[in-house]
Formats: sequence, C-alpha cells, structure tokens
Amino acid sequence: MKPVLIVDDDPQMRIALNEAIQRMGYDTTVCENGMNALDKLRNANYSMVVTDMNMPRMDGLSLLKEIRSRIGNLPVLVITGFGTVDNAVQSMKEGAADYLQKPFSYDSLKEMIDSVIKRTYIEKEILTVDPEMKKIVTLAGNLATSDITVLILGESGTGKELLARYIHKLSKRAEKPFIAVNCAAIPDNLLESELFGHEKGAFTGAIDRKKGKFELANGGTILLDEIGEMSMTLQAKLLRVLQEKEIDRIGGKEPIKIDVRVIATTNRDLKKECAESRFREDLYYRLSVFPLKVPPLRERPDDIVFLSMHFMRKFSDLAGKKINGFSEDALDLIKKKQWNGNVRELENTIQRAVFLCEGASIKCEHFMFDDYEKTQLQTGSIKEMEKELIIQTLKEVGGNKTKAAKKLGVSVRTIRNKLNEYKIHES
Repeated sequence: MKPVLIVDDDPQMRIALNEAIQRMGYDTTVCENGMNALDKLRNANYSMVVTDMNMPRMDGLSLLKEIRSRIGNLPVLVITGFGTVDNAVQSMKEGAADYLQKPFSYDSLKEMIDSVIKRTYIEKEILTVDPEMKKIVTLAGNLATSDITVLILGESGTGKELLARYIHKLSKRAEKPFIAVNCAAIPDNLLESELFGHEKGAFTGAIDRKKGKFELANGGTILLDEIGEMSMTLQAKLLRVLQEKEIDRIGGKEPIKIDVRVIATTNRDLKKECAESRFREDLYYRLSVFPLKVPPLRERPDDIVFLSMHFMRKFSDLAGKKINGFSEDALDLIKKKQWNGNVRELENTIQRAVFLCEGASIKCEHFMFDDYEKTQLQTGSIKEMEKELIIQTLKEVGGNKTKAAKKLGVSVRTIRNKLNEYKIHES
C-alpha cells in the first residue's frame, strides 16, 4: 500500500503521528508544512494525507485546496485544534475526507484512518468522472457512518443498488449481511412472507418455519429495491416495522426484535405517488430521512465515454481480443444516444459490440440497438455474428425469449423480429 503523508509543523506531534500511524501498519512520510507537502506530492504517490490545520507558510485548508486542484481525489484527513470547528466545517466543504479534533486518542485516529482508506478502496468500485456523481458518492460515504435511513432515487440502470452496497460496505455493519429484496419481482401475496417470514402451518404450503429477509439481515442492512411497487397493505406493515423495530412472522405468536439498517430505492416519483394515494405519505417520510438522487446517464456526458472505454477494455480482456478504442463515428454515436436504460444498457451494448468486432476498434456497425434497423449496420458478416449471438443466448436461457432479451439488453419484440429476419425456427 502507498504510504500516508503526515504534515505538521509541531515536531512532537509529527513524531507522535508518525509512530502511531506506523503502529497501525501503514508506511509514512513526514514533512513540516504545506509547501513541503506539495513537493512530496509531486514526486511520489500516497494513499492519503494527514495534515494539521494551523501551520506557517501554508495552512491545512490551503493545502487541501491545492491538493484538490492539482491531484483530485486524494483523501485528506484534517486535524484541528480546540475552538476551530468553523475551520473543520470549511475543510469538509472543500472536500476533506474527514476531520479529527485535538486532543484525540490513538483508537479514534486509527478508526478514522482505517475508515478513510477503506472508503477510498471501495470507491473504486463506483466508476465515474462526473462531478455531480462524485458528490453523491462522497455524500453516500459520509452517510455510511450513521444508521440513518436512505432513499435512493433514480431511473432503472443508474446504479442505485451499487450505491446502496457502497453505503453498507463503509458502515459499521459491513461484516454483517447485506440482503437485497426486489419488491417489484415478488407477487404481493408472497412478499409479506419473504420480508417477515412465517411459521409452520401459517397457510397452505407453509410446511416449515421460514425466516424472512429482515431476520436474515439482522445486524446488517436490508435493501428494499423498487419500493414504489409495494402494495398499500404491505406498506402499512412495513411502516410498523420501521417504527417499532420488530417484525411479526405470519402465524407467529409474538413480535421479534430486529436491528437492521434500511435502504430503499425507487425509479418512481414517490411524492407524486403519495399525492395520488398510491404510496403512504407517513412511510415516505420515514424512508426519505436522507434522499440521494442518482442522475441518469444522459445527464453525465463525461461518464458515457469514460464508462464505454472501461467496458470495452473489460470485455475485450474477457474475450481475449485486442480492441484499443472506438472509431470517431462510433464515439459520436455513443455520445448522441439517449441511453434510456442508463449504465446497464450501455454495458450490454458495449459487450455486444466487442463480440461483433473483429478489428482493433469498435465501429458504428458493431452496435445493436432496439432501433437497429435505423442504423447503417447491414453488412453480411455483421449479420452472421449477430445471428450467432442471438442463437447462443437463446441456448443459454433454454429458449426463453424474455430472458434472452433481458440478457442482451433489447426488447422481446427485437428478438422476435430478428428470429423472423434470420429465419431462426423455434424448437
């Protein structure tokens, strides 16, 4: 791991910080002021910076601003003296990972440094260069330290579940279960049992006692994915669970206490749903203690190209191909497309394009969209490869056109049209 850079003008504090951080298992480099720190940062890479706030020549806040402008996202932990809370708050606004107020213990310093480095490592799982998306990721990381209920809003395919998992991984519950429940995929008559469990004999078919997802998530986090699809009856029962922190198994004789952090996601406008009496207003306010809105991919133009390059490299490596980029026309097409399916659609599109590409760069004819017929992709070799891709995918899903369409990221209608076009007879 790259070393931690320690910046403090007080020799005794420098020595103390150096010894403490080395004791934690990290390599260190020390310097006495912000100017020297910038010199160090020009010539070496560091996992994070731990800096005092009040220093001669360049204080901690000025150093933080310079790091943000020159290096970007290198995490900075600011140490502040008594009575400098305003400076600490300002440092957070300028992008500090966190701050620690003197006097502090070894344990509190260790907890803070471990948390910052862990967060930096996990952040690499959420790929973005978009400034607004980066702010959301930072905010999600800050929320992870508490048990506050989070409602993540955004269109399908924007990465809401990824953000929820990120919050869990950074939380004190990280070693406990993360249980995701897709409220839209489970019929209403089964969802209650899925969430809260049931006792043996509670209903026809209940041959054994079953623990629900809330019990399975005890001590950890439960993700209620697409909660806007939940029935009003079940919403009332969920509200009681959130208020009382206990669940009732179907057929159970007494409530069961639970300790679960709740994160919910939805692609619906829940305020509108409340106004139209399709979602309980009291549940909405219980869930949206802290809402996070993930912007759609079309509002993150820099991410479109950035993620396209990432997926191109990922799937090229998996396929053993040496594809090094996109043609100018292909990049222009990627930028212009609306990507209503967001990151999920983009990933599927690039995966198919890599499969179809036989050269060093992906071209327009390698893209297969729902509006495929409107694009100029009609070459014989491309058609053959597309036909092979559809046949192979159908084999993998046992001939199920709905599953094949989902896997390929296109509509069922597109699959049917392609089957007719290529005269593929269903068995």
